[in-house]
Amino acid sequence: MRRYQVNEISMENQNLMLEETLFHNANGYIGVRGNFEEGYPAHYNSIRGQYINGFYDFAKMPQAEKLYGLIEEKQTIVNVVDTQGIELTIEGETFSMFEGTVERSSRTLEMDLGITLREVIWKSPKGKRVAIQIKRMTSFEVLPLFLIDYKVTPLNFDGEVSFRSIHNGNVKNYFNPEDPRVAGESLEHLVDISSEVFHSEKMGSFSLVAAHTASSKLSVCSGVVHKLVGENLTDKSILSKSIQLESVEGAQIDEDTRKGNWNLEDGNASEEITVSLKENQSIRLLKYTIICDSIRYGGEDKSFSQEAVTSNNQALATADRDKLLQKETIALLEKVAQQDVEELYIKQKEYLEEFWYSCQVEIVGDEPLNQAVSYNLYQLVQSVGKDPHSNIAAKGLSGEGYEGHYFWDTEMYIQPFFTLTSREISKNLIRYRYTILEHAKENAKLLGHKKGAAYPWRTIMGKECSGYFPSGSAQYHISGDIVYAIVKYYLATRDIEVMEECGAEILIEVSRMWLDLGNYYRGQFHLNEVTGPDEYTCLVNNNYYTNALAKFGLSWTVKMMGLLESQGKGSEVIRKTGLTQEELNQFQEASDKMYLPYDEETGINPQDDSFLQKKVWDVSTITPEEKPLLLHYHPMHLYRYQVLKQADTVLAHFILEEMQDIQTIRKSFEYYEKITTHDSSLSTCIYSIVAAKLGMVDKAYQYFGESAKLDLFNTHKNTKDGIHTANMGGTYMAIVYGFGGVRLKEDGLHINPVLPKEWQEFSFRLRIWNSKIQVRVNGEGCELTLLEGEPIAVWLKGEKVLVK
Repeated sequence: MRRYQVNEISMENQNLMLEETLFHNANGYIGVRGNFEEGYPAHYNSIRGQYINGFYDFAKMPQAEKLYGLIEEKQTIVNVVDTQGIELTIEGETFSMFEGTVERSSRTLEMDLGITLREVIWKSPKGKRVAIQIKRMTSFEVLPLFLIDYKVTPLNFDGEVSFRSIHNGNVKNYFNPEDPRVAGESLEHLVDISSEVFHSEKMGSFSLVAAHTASSKLSVCSGVVHKLVGENLTDKSILSKSIQLESVEGAQIDEDTRKGNWNLEDGNASEEITVSLKENQSIRLLKYTIICDSIRYGGEDKSFSQEAVTSNNQALATADRDKLLQKETIALLEKVAQQDVEELYIKQKEYLEEFWYSCQVEIVGDEPLNQAVSYNLYQLVQSVGKDPHSNIAAKGLSGEGYEGHYFWDTEMYIQPFFTLTSREISKNLIRYRYTILEHAKENAKLLGHKKGAAYPWRTIMGKECSGYFPSGSAQYHISGDIVYAIVKYYLATRDIEVMEECGAEILIEVSRMWLDLGNYYRGQFHLNEVTGPDEYTCLVNNNYYTNALAKFGLSWTVKMMGLLESQGKGSEVIRKTGLTQEELNQFQEASDKMYLPYDEETGINPQDDSFLQKKVWDVSTITPEEKPLLLHYHPMHLYRYQVLKQADTVLAHFILEEMQDIQTIRKSFEYYEKITTHDSSLSTCIYSIVAAKLGMVDKAYQYFGESAKLDLFNTHKNTKDGIHTANMGGTYMAIVYGFGGVRLKEDGLHINPVLPKEWQEFSFRLRIWNSKIQVRVNGEGCELTLLEGEPIAVWLKGEKVLVK
């Protein structure tokens, strides 16, 4: 059983905020913070939120100096509704973890079952004892569904138990003006908030709360319905007519009763349910929430451009859309409310059985680390979008850190996991980038390019959200990262259809951008004024990582077109893009002549042309109070030093190791290790992978442990804002690409494993082409097992072997 558990809930504010993140529920479409249903005391700080992946509003981002092309508007994820609220009253006394006596409490994340569980034994100030068990689930089967299963059992009394269940549309996003990683201002993102109560013959009374976003003009609708489940429950014991009369044959239900015990305010709805129970008799309140957004629901035309239609026409179109959105919300609510709740739990378990079968990673000899790895992989499947309308935010759906933006994190740290374990999810991530390709072309024009696509550094719907361009928009490598992920997907799957559908077009447009960005100087192709992954060194010439990725992408664009044409599939891509043979020749020439910085004296690849000219910052002198440096030093101060926020050239040596010999990689690793702060959560996993490649297994293990435990141990002290999804993907890569030595190359799958002395063995599973294999490494060697598909040849420690 994969389980993470806190055996005694701490009531300290910081711990509660941390657990809001660690015990959040998500399924890739919706995410719900792990707040207490009953809330906290008024003076406590909390990030109480429910989110939809890819659902956004616009917010102004004024620039101090209005230079051409600087971004002055951003997208931000929206806290859409609060349906977590359930207030419990026992014989007139309100349950609170901060009053009475908490005799026992725990929180559990059941990663095999896909639920979170809170269990409490509580004694009221007047001595009434109750057992409370609260299950929560965001369904992988019905993505808009969030379920709370609230069970109460009186332990020493007979009497009334009352629930007040809240459906609140008047919610706001969290903000903190002191932290650049979250929103710095409080804005009204939801407008036109309405709440209504309806009656359905199929499920009784239910509430709907609807709203629009203030600027992006998207719509959201949430529905809530309740059911009671209990043994020996009679009509007389249910004192709330709204639920009682629905089960009474032939009952005459008047209009007031149809609306149940719901109370309505502007944008809010709440239902009160009272039950009379005997000692040790249990009651379960099932609270079903369905949340639908206008990006995915509400008709075929899911976006409305203010420029394309008049305001009157848009208002009519929006009204029609909202009616359809409401209709679909009700239909889904009826569907789940009529299902046996146990069936929903079974479907959740079955989904996760398939997930764990496909991606199982096990470490024998270090159970806490094994648990941390399972936790990280589970968070990836909770976070990743399950359709082409969304991606993976830096904090998943666990919080509002980085405002729900998508970064290069997806392609370089997270998508590799899904490429090797879940082909459909990886395919959707490529399709998402294709849906925003036109925005990437517009972004390229904004940056001064005549042709091609420059993907935004941070975005939700496709437009750039980076207000500080030196460490944001200048990171051109994100376009190369996307191309790299597409190529690796192809090498793992041989899925030429996706390349024809969208992959090749992205490669072509990014290659056009590289040609326009670059310049020939003394026979070599240079890329100037860019920023690499290291955000402590900005706007440089010839960042090694960026140049290496451009070289890779330009060459692969030519190869991909050759592969398509060899299978009779290139003509449609050529028609869509207007690609010419002359362009292909230019792509190949630029790739062949790409300048890759190298320093003869040190024997390393300098991070950029000027990097070695700068002062060296001795990172051993940095105190914990000074970290991260970006919060304590002016950017210009950082830019003047040889000091790294994260892996940069070392990352290039991992993903494009064939571009340099092993001695150059070793010397570069040793050089950059001394000046890297690892202020970014994306860093230690990469150093672990390269250390493993270089035979520094102890060092690889040390870096890996720091990466794997980052969120569970809150080592960066900011997990309250949300999980670090890229680091979680990096944990997987550190095992599979690091200790497992896995590489996807043109000639097939390469495996070159090493075993840390702290482990007895480790194993992982992956899918390559149409076969699934398991890799098990222990003191006796490496065992490869074919789990599904046809026998497949792989390279094991340089020798070609057939896995059958």
